[in-house]
Amino acid sequence: MSKKQFGVIGLGTFGSSIARELFKKNVQVLAIDINEEIVNKISNSVTQAIVADATDEQSLEHAGVKDCDTIIISIGEDIETSILATLIVKDFGVKNVIVKCISQWHSKIAAKIGADKVVYPELEMAKKLADSLVSPNILEQIEFSKDYNLVEIVAPKDFWGKTIKASGIRNKHGLNIIAIKRQTPFINDDGKTDITEDVNVAPGPDDDILEHDILVVVGKQEFIEQFKDN
Repeated sequence: MSKKQFGVIGLGTFGSSIARELFKKNVQVLAIDINEEIVNKISNSVTQAIVADATDEQSLEHAGVKDCDTIIISIGEDIETSILATLIVKDFGVKNVIVKCISQWHSKIAAKIGADKVVYPELEMAKKLADSLVSPNILEQIEFSKDYNLVEIVAPKDFWGKTIKASGIRNKHGLNIIAIKRQTPFINDDGKTDITEDVNVAPGPDDDILEHDILVVVGKQEFIEQFKDN
């Protein structure tokens, strides 16, 4: 099976970071920017780095954009260039086009012209930071859909020593625990204390919740918000 091919158009902080991280995952990465200095800096960290104008259809075609399975358009503040690049790439027939957006207006236009996904990295990071400050027991949150989310949460103190059923998380809060992560100390071969993490996938109603457990919980976002406020 051939490696997946990704293209990143626009090599600002976000674009450069995603290009490097993708390349680390053993996939082919084509990095494109109009700034030669930026392209030279990333050339050793991707499969191929090319200087090209994101609004020039012929330049993008020659760069090999048509051969990519996924294109990420990360052009920063220049919304017009981002939109034109999206139109060109979609016209090439690229199956998956992801556009970094900086405003709701930008995202609406990107979606209208065919973007398969829009992302707001700054907004998403700000939301994660705000969540971590207001609800420090929430470790990670993943959006499944508009209404449903998955979160990793430190087991609340009033759950310690109770079974999942006795905790009332389903009946009282409308949430389901789909996994329990538990860190257990042990003595390694050097005679030192080390930690191993065990994951109980699909725990039953009679499984216990202990202090320091991490609960992987899924449910409606409104119920998760109510649970965080308790």
